[in-house]
Amino acid sequence: MPIPIQSIALIVLVILVLLLIVSNIVIVQQSKAYVVERLGAFRAVWGVGLHFKLPFVERIAKRVSLKEQVADFAPQPVITKDNVTMQIDTVIYFQITDSKLYTYGVERPMNAIENLTATTLRNIIGDMELDQSLTSRDIINTRMRAILDEATDPWGIKVNRVELKNILPPKEIQNAMEKQMKAERERREAILQAEGQKQSQILVAEGEKQSAILRADAAKQAAILHAEGEAEAIMKVQQATADALRLLNESSPNDQVIKLRALETMVKVADGKATKIIIPSELQGLAGLAASAKALLESDAPAK
Repeated sequence: MPIPIQSIALIVLVILVLLLIVSNIVIVQQSKAYVVERLGAFRAVWGVGLHFKLPFVERIAKRVSLKEQVADFAPQPVITKDNVTMQIDTVIYFQITDSKLYTYGVERPMNAIENLTATTLRNIIGDMELDQSLTSRDIINTRMRAILDEATDPWGIKVNRVELKNILPPKEIQNAMEKQMKAERERREAILQAEGQKQSQILVAEGEKQSAILRADAAKQAAILHAEGEAEAIMKVQQATADALRLLNESSPNDQVIKLRALETMVKVADGKATKIIIPSELQGLAGLAASAKALLESDAPAK
């Protein structure tokens, strides 16, 4: 039995309705946001999850990524304060914080950011000389990030970082800089060599100075020890003499002993070197007696 046309039409209609319902079920993924319009007007921003869109009435105006994004812009010609033209390319790290403002705030946001970056870079570099611009990357990056972040805030974009990727001065400037760096390296090498020679001479002089000081100290110590030795010898002789005199005094010597000691002292004084010796009158008699005794002993020696 053939199926009625009305039944076929109903089945088709049900299928179409199911397909329409399924096609309007929207699942928003993580780190995504959908901007939804109803009859051409903004309705809502859908976050992560399951959503249903009214058919023929609502539409998804824009799918926005909430991840941090990187934009690498082509090199831009800039002129420094001292009229040197350079090529500088920049890299921007940004993130969309407001999907509605990003969708309706500006037409072609990336093109707007690129142009804003180029003009900001020209303004900053235009206030710097060549040497300053080459050595002030951090300052330039910080100033550009602050300016771009403030300018893009109405567009729902936050600029996290700005980096100068390459700074390319003209070829002749590069050659001059290379020559300057070579001359600077040669100058530093000459200074280091001179400093090395200076330190070497200072060390040699210090060594000679210390050697002379040590030699002088050694001679000084030797002289001191020699003088102390002589002083100690003199003290011992004087002590021996004092002891002899003390013993002599303790033995109560008579005049003859004292005269004999005086004669011995006179002999030691002469020591065989004096040609004339003046003998006191009280010792002359004793000296004659000693001479006679000596002659008598010498005459008796062969007889024995």
